[in-house]
Amino acid sequence: MLAAYAQLAGSMILTGANVAVAKALAAALPVPLILGLRCLIACAVLLPLALWRDGVPRARGAVLWNLLLQAATGTVLYNAALLAGLRHTTALEGGLVLATMPAVVALGSALWLRESVPPRGWAAVVLAAGGMAAIVLARGGGGEGSALGNALIFLGVCGEAAYVLLAKRAAGALPLLTASLWMQGFSAALILPAWLPEAGATARLADPFLLILLVLHALTASVFSLLLWYGGLRRATAGTAGVLTAFLPATAAVTAILFLGEVPTLAHALGFALLLASILLATWPERSLR
Repeated sequence: MLAAYAQLAGSMILTGANVAVAKALAAALPVPLILGLRCLIACAVLLPLALWRDGVPRARGAVLWNLLLQAATGTVLYNAALLAGLRHTTALEGGLVLATMPAVVALGSALWLRESVPPRGWAAVVLAAGGMAAIVLARGGGGEGSALGNALIFLGVCGEAAYVLLAKRAAGALPLLTASLWMQGFSAALILPAWLPEAGATARLADPFLLILLVLHALTASVFSLLLWYGGLRRATAGTAGVLTAFLPATAAVTAILFLGEVPTLAHALGFALLLASILLATWPERSLR
């Protein structure tokens, strides 16, 4: 079981660290180009893996439609909003905004899937709102964040939450590698009209550091973190996995401070505490609270 926990935590650590990586990439390359190349790199890695494990990647009908919607929300909207938002706000605040994910998923489950949300789920939503308010307070107190940037990242959170809810609807319909390949392929097709006009900017990838950063971003965000997460879920409960999402904002904050030189404030600390409490309330296994 410890191996499963390590996989889940590793997935969230990679996701959190990618906030800082995405900020560095967004400062150097057009957002559509980053997304387009990321999807192509992911497809190049996933195709042979899917052929090896699952055979010819087939899907049809409602499953394909659901995967298309997942690609539009979880890959295109989430990543476009995240990268665009990180051009305007700090990686530290961006990581904290991402910590609202469990609360947004809980709210979406109630409003869209008509699932019953327990009182602690609504409490998690309130705490997440308090955490966001603390981030706004940090910006008002002279922080380097931006209301526009934070709003764009929260739009990305809503896109990722929609992806999670769509994935619930089609869970198990296809093997993981095949589903991931279809999603990345759909994502590349959706982004194509936006990133082709920016193709000239690929000349900037002559910088080896920037090229390595892009490849690492594509592999860790679109392949490794996904495989680690679902690998861990095979043995750990969904509730335990949800608790381990706390590694995401924590890693994003640490990398922003250590590698980007961002300076946290007391309001950031308050926001982190509220958002961490929101994550724990939204995801802790029910039996542990009795």
